[in-house]
Amino acid sequence: MQPYFLSPDPMRRPIALLLLFAAPAAVFGAMIAVDRLFSSPGRGFDYVVGVDLEPAEGIMGLPPVEGPHDASRPLVVIDAGHGGKDPGAGSAGLIEKNLTLKLATALRDELLKRGGIRVALTRSDDRFLVLGQRSDIARRLGADMFISIHADSTGTNAEASGASVYTLSDKGTSEAADRIAARENAADVINGVDLGKQTNAVSSILVDLSQRESLERAAQFADLILREGAGRIPFRERSEQSAAFVVLKAPDVPSVLFETGYISNENDASRLSSPEGQKAFAEVTARALQVYFARRGPLDRNAVPGFQY
Repeated sequence: MQPYFLSPDPMRRPIALLLLFAAPAAVFGAMIAVDRLFSSPGRGFDYVVGVDLEPAEGIMGLPPVEGPHDASRPLVVIDAGHGGKDPGAGSAGLIEKNLTLKLATALRDELLKRGGIRVALTRSDDRFLVLGQRSDIARRLGADMFISIHADSTGTNAEASGASVYTLSDKGTSEAADRIAARENAADVINGVDLGKQTNAVSSILVDLSQRESLERAAQFADLILREGAGRIPFRERSEQSAAFVVLKAPDVPSVLFETGYISNENDASRLSSPEGQKAFAEVTARALQVYFARRGPLDRNAVPGFQY
């Protein structure tokens, strides 16, 4: 049977051609009408979903700096460890990312109350930051001290307790220090993806003059924390510890990591979650910072030969 539009009848051929082109146009017009009908606000279904994406790392905004409006005053960047999709350690309902934020906020408030020191938080809410972003915030702000706050946990030794203060080294002072560093560094690995490889964070320990100055200052501050905390904070080790923490690897900012205690230990968990324990942590650390800056002052970056920032 011959197709209708190929019919030899000259009267029927124009009608066939018209139908051939009109049918797709009619279908297309109907699609537009349905789209307009159901995508209009308040009509049909809202099938378009907006998702707020995290800013690209290179253009991540900087947190506000609080305290004196005097750029010559020292600046401390306080880092509440973990956050967002990375909860950190946890025990009996106490989650590390929540605890560290409370401790960081308490320290900020204590420093602002005492005056004389400017303060910024790497995070002030429950958000995820790659390890490299944390130290990068301190570098971009030109911080004079970077403090990363954490709480340890162990599932094998419930008796383990006490705080520890760490500075950077390529090898830990003990097997425990290496273990803790490995756990904290693994925060960049989420769902099997090494997020740390997506950053420009320092990947090896630099031994130039600028870092030597930073390491020396960090060690002095760590010793002051231990001194000021005597009798107020139970320390696991009575000396400064060192380990290869990624978050401490900014070569030009003195940096310490404060493991405030073991949340897997009942006494430590009770202390850290209490207002009294958080106040003691804030007062001890703030006092250590005051003494440190009274002795050393802000870091004079131009005084370090070959320093590049």
